Amino acid sequence: MPLAERMRPQNFEEFFGQDDIAGKGKPLRNAIEKDALQSVILWGPPGSGKTTLARMIANKTGGVFVHFSAASMGVPELKVLVREAEDRSRLHKKRTILFVDEIHRFNKTQQSAFLPSVEDGTIILVGATTENPSFEIISPLLSRSLVLVLESLTDEALEKILIRALKDKTQGLGKEKVSIDKKSAERMIGFADGDARVLLNTLEFAVQNTPKNREGKIIIDEKRLQEILQKKAIRYDKKGEDHYNIISAFIKSMRDSDPDGALYWLARMIEAGEDARFIARRMIIFASEDIGNAAPTALVVANAVANAVEYVGLPEAAINLAHGVTYLASAKKSNASYKGFLEATADVKEHGALPVPLHLRNAVTNLMKDLGYHKGYKYAHDYKNSKVEQEHLPEKLKGKKYYLPPK
Repeated sequence: MPLAERMRPQNFEEFFGQDDIAGKGKPLRNAIEKDALQSVILWGPPGSGKTTLARMIANKTGGVFVHFSAASMGVPELKVLVREAEDRSRLHKKRTILFVDEIHRFNKTQQSAFLPSVEDGTIILVGATTENPSFEIISPLLSRSLVLVLESLTDEALEKILIRALKDKTQGLGKEKVSIDKKSAERMIGFADGDARVLLNTLEFAVQNTPKNREGKIIIDEKRLQEILQKKAIRYDKKGEDHYNIISAFIKSMRDSDPDGALYWLARMIEAGEDARFIARRMIIFASEDIGNAAPTALVVANAVANAVEYVGLPEAAINLAHGVTYLASAKKSNASYKGFLEATADVKEHGALPVPLHLRNAVTNLMKDLGYHKGYKYAHDYKNSKVEQEHLPEKLKGKKYYLPPK
C-alpha cells in the first residue's frame, strides 16, 4: 500500500491536528471512545482526517461499520444497505454505522433517501464532504446530524506526521536510512499545504527517487527536493512564495491604495498558474469589504472582471484582471458596511431571536390587529422626502447604530 495509507492513524494517539474537535475530552472523541456516536457530518479539505476519523469509528464501534461511496454508488445500493441494517437491528440488536464518503456528490433527492433510516435510528450516518454543508447537504439531514468542521492541518501537525513516518519501522520508513534537513522538511510541509496525504505521498516519492549514497543513506536536501517538486514547490512554499502569502499581499496592496504593489502580486499569481477565477472572487469580496459605499461602482467593476474571466479566459483575461485591480486599488475605501454587519451579527448571536416590534409586523388577520400588529406604523411615502423617524430594531437594541460611514 502507499505510505499515506499505511500511516493512517489507528487511534487518537497517532492522530495529529483537529484538537478542537478530536482533542482529549472533546465531545466527538468521547463519543467515539464510548461507542456512543450519533449522526455526524465531517466537513473539511482533502487530507484533513475525515476518512481517518471514520476508520477510528470503525475500530471502536461494537456495531457494524459500512463504507459507502457517493461517487460510485447510488440509491439502489443504499436501499439494499438500509434493508440489511433493518434486519441487523431487528434480528441481532446491532446498529449500523454508515460512512458516506463525498456525500455532497448525492443530489438533494438522493440525500432524502437517508432521512427515514437516520430519523428512526436504523443507521448512524457519518458523512464526509469537502464542500460547504450549508449549500450541499439538505436541511432535514443537517438538522438530524452534528456538523463538525475540520481545518487544513497546521505545519506543526504535519511535522509530527512527517517525523512519525520517518521513524515508524513497521508501516513507515524507519527501516530506511532517510535523512532530511530542516529546510527541506519545511519546504515539503509547505508543499503539502495542510494535506497529510500530499505530504506522505511527496515523502514517499522523494525517497523512492533519491539514490542511496555510499553509506546506504538516502539524503534529501533542498537541491534534491527542488528537482523532485519543481515549480509547484515554489508556489506552495509557506515559508516564501506560497499561495496564501501572495493573496494576502495582493489584498493588502489594494487596501492600502497601492496599484503598483497590487499589479506585482497579480502578476506573481498569474505566472504561478493561479486560478483566475479565484483571483476574481477575491476582488469581488474586496469591493464590498474594503470599498463599500465609498465607491459603490467597485462591486460592479469587480463583477464585470469576473464575467470577463469566464468569457475570455487566460492569458487575455489577465488584461481584464489588471484593469479591475488598478481600479480597486485606486478607489476610495470604507469598511463601514462590513463592520456594521459584523456588529449586527454579534448582537444576533448574543441576544438570539429578539421579537419584531409590533408596529413593523403586518396585520393580516383581525386577531393580529387586535393584538396591536402594525399599530403606529408610519408609511415613509406619506412623509416629506420619504423620510420617517421610527424604530426598526427590537426593543432590547433600541437606538443601536451599526452603520457608521466616514464623514
